[in-house]
This record gives sequence, structure tokens and C-alpha cells, in this order.
Amino acid sequence: MSGLQCLASENIWFDKQRYDEAEKRFYEGVNGPSTHQQVKTAPQSAKGRQQKRQHRNSSSHAGADQELVSRMKSLELENQTLHKVVEQMRAAMLKLESRVALLEKTPAPAAVPCTKAAPAKVENSDDDDDDDDIDLFGSDEDDEEAERLKQERLDAYAAKKAKKPVLIAKSSILLDVKPWDDETDMAKLEECVRTVQMDGLLWGQSKLVPVGYGIKKLQINCVVEDDKVGTDILEEEITKFEDFVQSVDVAAFNKI
Repeated sequence: MSGLQCLASENIWFDKQRYDEAEKRFYEGVNGPSTHQQVKTAPQSAKGRQQKRQHRNSSSHAGADQELVSRMKSLELENQTLHKVVEQMRAAMLKLESRVALLEKTPAPAAVPCTKAAPAKVENSDDDDDDDDIDLFGSDEDDEEAERLKQERLDAYAAKKAKKPVLIAKSSILLDVKPWDDETDMAKLEECVRTVQMDGLLWGQSKLVPVGYGIKKLQINCVVEDDKVGTDILEEEITKFEDFVQSVDVAAFNKI
């Protein structure tokens, strides 16, 4: 087949537009969209950015409006609180005004007149008589008389104080007297304890208290004068009975 016959059989020139479109799509896939398409898509992207900006502006305006509403609500609450405080102060002022008005209406108590002793009237005679009555040496006698009266009063007070009975401090003491064993004669032990006699000591009631293993201790009460008898002296005197007494303890000590 010759070259002319080959060209005659090819239909490429009749489908040139379709082949051009395919070639264009091929190069667009390799190199990206053409400048004409970029120009077409640019306004669309700008429009999208504008819409996003408008959306952000609207959201910021909504946040500002919300904040403004919250601040207005807080101001309204503060305003209501201030109104309540003002009402309370107004009520207190009304009460105070009513009390002041009541006090103003109440008559004041009558003042008690202060009475002063009227000075003794001295009848004055002539100047010559006044000069004759002046005693230039009478002041010493008055001082001696005042000193004597003062000393008499001091002596009377001292005598009265000496007759007044002096308060004696006393104490109530409860003693625990322990024997050696269960074979100790407790009656004899109590008798020995009561033989301790001294000025300011008075023995009271006593009883036997079980300790354990058949042993009993003597619990005896006494009243002593604090200035004359002490617990140390009592313990020392009672423990002298070595055949009966093992030890002496103070169970209770009370001031009377």
C-alpha cells in the first residue's frame, strides 16, 4: 500500500478535536490545572475565605453579646442588693427617729437641789473687841487635843481587834495504817494510834478495810490545826509502834 493510500485510510484529521481534548487532559494530569482553571477557582477560594471570616466575626460578636448579657445580669443583682440595703437603712432611720421623738416628749426628771450647810454667822462687834479675843497661843492646844483624840481612837481599834477571835486554819486527814500481817491485833493497833496526843490534834472515826489475803488496814480520821500539827509528825509518831505498824499513808487531805 502506498503512502497516499495509508493517509486516505486514517481518520485522525477528522477526530482532531477529540485528540486535542485527550492531549490537554493528559498534560493537565501531569502538570496540574491550567492557568484558566486557576483563574476560575481563585474567586471561589476567596469567597470561601470571606465566608469563614464572616463566620468568625459572627461568633466573636455572639461571644461579646453573651458577655454583655452576663454583665447586665450581675449589675441587676447588685442593684437589687443595694435596694435592699437602702430599705434596711431607711427602716433603721425611722426607728431611730421615733425613739428620739419619744425621748424628746418624755419630761426630764426634776433636779434634786443641792443643799449646802449655811456658814455660821459670826456677830462682829467693834474692832477693839475682835483684837482682844485673838489667842496667839491657842493653836498648840488644839493640835495636842487632836493628837490625843487620834491616839484614843487607835487604842480603841487595837483593843477591838484583839478581842476579835482569830480564824484557825484546820484540815481533815484520813490515814491508812497498815499492819505487818493478818495475825496483828488490830484493836491493839488502833489503841496505840489513839495514844498519840498533841495540841491541835483530834481523833475521829475509824474502820477496818480489807486489803487482801486476810489482811486488813486501819483507816482512821483526824482533825488537825495546820499551824500546830502536820502529816509528817503524825506519820513519825504512829510508826514508832514498830510491833504493830508497818507503814502509814495519807489517803485524803481536805481543808476545813
